[in-house]
Amino acid sequence: MRTKILGTGSYLPEKVLTNFDLEKMVDTTDEWITKRSGIKERHIASEKEATSDLGIIAAERAIKNSGIDKNDIDMIIFGTITPDRLFPSTAIYVQKALGLVGIPAFDVSAACPGYIYAMTIADSMIKSGQAKCVLILGGETLSKIVNWEDRGSCVLFGDGVGASIMAKSNDESGIISLTIGGDGNMEKLLIQPAGGSRMPATKETLENNLHTIQMEGNEVYKNAVNALTNSANKAIEMAGVSIDDIKYFIPHQANIRIMKTTAKYIKIPVEKVYMNIDRVANTSAGSIPIAMDEMNRNGLLNKDDLILVASFGAGFVWGAGVIRW
Repeated sequence: MRTKILGTGSYLPEKVLTNFDLEKMVDTTDEWITKRSGIKERHIASEKEATSDLGIIAAERAIKNSGIDKNDIDMIIFGTITPDRLFPSTAIYVQKALGLVGIPAFDVSAACPGYIYAMTIADSMIKSGQAKCVLILGGETLSKIVNWEDRGSCVLFGDGVGASIMAKSNDESGIISLTIGGDGNMEKLLIQPAGGSRMPATKETLENNLHTIQMEGNEVYKNAVNALTNSANKAIEMAGVSIDDIKYFIPHQANIRIMKTTAKYIKIPVEKVYMNIDRVANTSAGSIPIAMDEMNRNGLLNKDDLILVASFGAGFVWGAGVIRW
């Protein structure tokens, strides 16, 4: 038995912040940002938009694309590190907006691989018979936690949410393999220090920008390439397929150099790597589902195409999988 993606959806906020806009905000240039990350612009949520607001629209689009009745959904899982609130879950707000009161709805905090973690849980729930149709979401409003004075990190992130409808497959299509993992020994290399029980909010934490993203870029880069390469290779091995069988590789859109280097290490032509980082930037858990929805709506994904997905993020945590469309 396999589970499959019945439909996809995504939403990016209307406001677009270009590299030239950033030149007026922080000591940087379009050339510097483009050369180091491949990013030209990113979408930014308005003051009134929370992560659930983006997720609700993405969910509605996924439901429409899948052709199901929304009442068929019996579980909602939202991968995000920028929840509306610490509690209740962001998934509950999506549930409320969709009018699906009564079904389980919860968040998964797994940073950039949050969507793959949500997919892994949904896959297990469907295979075990505890759910039949699961709405999974991944995405962020990272602009809310970026330090806009830190030129090394503020230029990298954008806002957006992607969504998918998952259910039992009636043929050979669907998820062939999934693998997830983590290593807490490097947790300080990419972190939001304050805001939790370890360091509750105080006047000092606010003054010192400890509620914003802090990152050691070079170390993150090295570990990201290794983790993406290892997890992608493991997913391919678990699926029993060859890298030559893969039609598209959809990596986490963190940095164009990371994606190209990973492609080189797993020996897949860069032409098979889907990249939208120039227009979307790093949306953390939103990267893969947003890219997948773009590809789906543009007719790039056809029946029986083998898709490799892989992601890496704060924790450090990682995940990868092979999907037959």
